[in-house]
Amino acid sequence: MRKLIGASLILLASLAAPAQDTYRASVDAWHAAREARLAAEDGWLTLIGRDWLKPGVNTLGSAPGSTVLLPAWALPAKAGEFLQENGAVRFKPTPGSGLLLNGNPVTETQLKSDADGKPDTFQAGRVRFYLIRRGDRFAVRVKDPENPARKAFHGVPRYPVDPALRVVADYTPYATPEVRAIPTVLGTTEPMTAPGLLRFKVGGQERTLEPLLEGTELFLIFRDTTSAKGTYPAGRFLYAELPKDGKVVLDFNKAENPPCAFTLFATCPLPPKQNQLDIPIRAGEKDPGLH
Repeated sequence: MRKLIGASLILLASLAAPAQDTYRASVDAWHAAREARLAAEDGWLTLIGRDWLKPGVNTLGSAPGSTVLLPAWALPAKAGEFLQENGAVRFKPTPGSGLLLNGNPVTETQLKSDADGKPDTFQAGRVRFYLIRRGDRFAVRVKDPENPARKAFHGVPRYPVDPALRVVADYTPYATPEVRAIPTVLGTTEPMTAPGLLRFKVGGQERTLEPLLEGTELFLIFRDTTSAKGTYPAGRFLYAELPKDGKVVLDFNKAENPPCAFTLFATCPLPPKQNQLDIPIRAGEKDPGLH
């Protein structure tokens, strides 16, 4: 009998090893794709500016004092004006600016921001910029594929893949989805919808996290006791599929840094109080050390 049990255990171990190797390879592939997105020509590493607009007229150009200031090699001294009024932004170009909007010569127009889906995108040489909206505030986000941060990028440090930190959580939906005021690095809050609560175990310890809805996924913003001690101080992000039969897979090996870990010009949400764990999650991305 002992020999039979021993043989069975060896067989189970031999079956588990290839499965774990396949899983590790899948996480490695996910991480490589993640790094490729960061380093892409329109990725977070290309961000070189975020200029907030004030009510009324906001100037665009290379002249000192411009509200949205770009290098002289990209724009003339005066290239146009952003007019913010009545919860919208209109752009009026200066003749001869050379600007393109969505690939065409720019004309006076009301702009779509990222809050409207795909924003209208300006092009000035290799530089691209577009309107973002945060609450009732507007800003112009500027990207340059030749940004030194992109050129210096050599990947994101991370923990070794640990299959034990891919856990299955029990999902308890709220009777009615609840709207949370999620804090941001700007000192503001953003309303986001929390559909329920996730309960899971890590190292035998049971904990909870509250996910948010983002498109067709669950979005978790969390901190743990590795924050500022190996991982990004403000916390990390984790995405998961929507619940199936009351279960949600939380793969902490895919925990990722927020954009603010890579650029000073992002507007990241911060972990709410209910998502600050008192245990370490030694999985996923480590602190890239920007700050």
